Amino acid sequence: MSGNHQTLALLLFSAFIAVTLAITTWVSRNRHGSAEEFYAGGRLFSPMENGFAIAGDYMSAASFLGISGLIALFGYDGMLYSVGFLVAWLVVLLLVAELVRNCGRFTLADVVAARMTERPVRIAAGISSVTVSVLYLVAQMVGAGSLVALLLGGTSNAARSWTVIGVGALMVIYVSFGGMRATTWIQIVKAVLLMMGATVLTVLVLVHFHGNVNGLLTSAAERSGHGLKFLSPGLKYGGSWTARFDFISLGLALVLGTAGLPHILSRFYTVPTARAARRSVVWSIGLIGSFYLMTIVLGFGAAALVGSADVRASNPAGNTAVPLLAVVLGGGEGSAGGTILFAVVAAVAFATILAVVAGITLASSASVAHDLYASLRRPGRKQHSEVTVARVAAAGIGVAAIALGLVAQDLNVAFLVALAFAVAASANLPVLLYSLFWRNFTTRGAVWSVYGGLIPALLLVLLSPVVSGSPTSLFPGVDFQFFPLENPGLVSVPLGFLAGWIGTVTSPEPPDAAKHAETEVRALTGAGAV
Repeated sequence: MSGNHQTLALLLFSAFIAVTLAITTWVSRNRHGSAEEFYAGGRLFSPMENGFAIAGDYMSAASFLGISGLIALFGYDGMLYSVGFLVAWLVVLLLVAELVRNCGRFTLADVVAARMTERPVRIAAGISSVTVSVLYLVAQMVGAGSLVALLLGGTSNAARSWTVIGVGALMVIYVSFGGMRATTWIQIVKAVLLMMGATVLTVLVLVHFHGNVNGLLTSAAERSGHGLKFLSPGLKYGGSWTARFDFISLGLALVLGTAGLPHILSRFYTVPTARAARRSVVWSIGLIGSFYLMTIVLGFGAAALVGSADVRASNPAGNTAVPLLAVVLGGGEGSAGGTILFAVVAAVAFATILAVVAGITLASSASVAHDLYASLRRPGRKQHSEVTVARVAAAGIGVAAIALGLVAQDLNVAFLVALAFAVAASANLPVLLYSLFWRNFTTRGAVWSVYGGLIPALLLVLLSPVVSGSPTSLFPGVDFQFFPLENPGLVSVPLGFLAGWIGTVTSPEPPDAAKHAETEVRALTGAGAV
């Protein structure tokens, strides 16, 4: 990109970073140091504020950059990501939002452990939550690296690496000093900016084609290199039975995974009541639904106006489709409009990444401190020591995410997020649903359900084409591929449910009927909720 692109985008990057650091500084001066303040922001947010924050947490770089890129490269099959991410919110609204707010305090493990032996359940749920969070963080790191590499010339590996490190450092600062309150306001600002940016681009695409959606799709098909196949199922997930099962596996992971994401579940604890949690989800559905409809227009717009070949040449995974589209919509390379629009889109995408990584890091550090550390520590420790551990954990998780982000720089960010969704759907969702709805569920069933979904999901990814055995793998030079599907959800999600059932029916201790009755009343009425 030209020097004008670089200068303006970097100025906007710097402005957003300055604003978010100012928010973090202001919040850090007004905090009380309690666990409730750090993890849940004092539960002071309104449904609208929390709805915007949820949307800001959910609409990640995978959505803005990755999904649009997949649509630009694969047409109809890429659009399935948009549909899957959107439909997933109905599961959250109907099954878990209100019940999770009533049953827990800060983390997923609070809900599960309410009627179980706490220590083994918290350890299992904590390990699973951290694993999902780190996988999700890697996707955001890769998105940030791709964006800045494009800004600085498209092939700057050093720029990508330093960007990953810089984003990791910023997310640790946000979480360590600002906690949930700073993270929430950063996400609200980011959600507003992202919706504005996506709306402007969508309107410009539609105006370019005079509102003729059929003309947009026809042009996209012509410039895709695939003709009308671009608009039909099967370009990416068709043909062989392996590809078809991969599609089913992907859909299962996307639709079920959202309800098991730790950073989404933790947002329900930042509002004062279960009714507010439910209303938060309604607000977020409106924002998220509008946004994912716009990603479809942006993806086909990039194919039509930039061309699938040019998108692939810029970034093989398609992560730069939207910034390239912004340049074309603004008047082309070298034009003032192209420069301004590219810089704005790049800054919005960068803001998206910073806000999402802050939310994920907070949720994972809460799992480490509130679940793992709290279960293993000696009795008698003061509450503030748990918050200290959470801040230290944020730094450790940041280092792990940076390291993995440097390794996975060439993978599509939407695809990376789909892997995180698969692990969440396999390890977190079964134990959550069993705990809320199955009267006879036991501690052994809970532990087996978590590990029975988590371990197969990770092993299947390790043995899949994602890691080895193909030119697009993480390690293309080696081949220890055994599992043919890229997404493990089709196998690992049923295994998580099956392991929970087997653990329960073979459990030596009977279920605690009194605790279940108490949890059921609390879940349905909110009586006794914190």
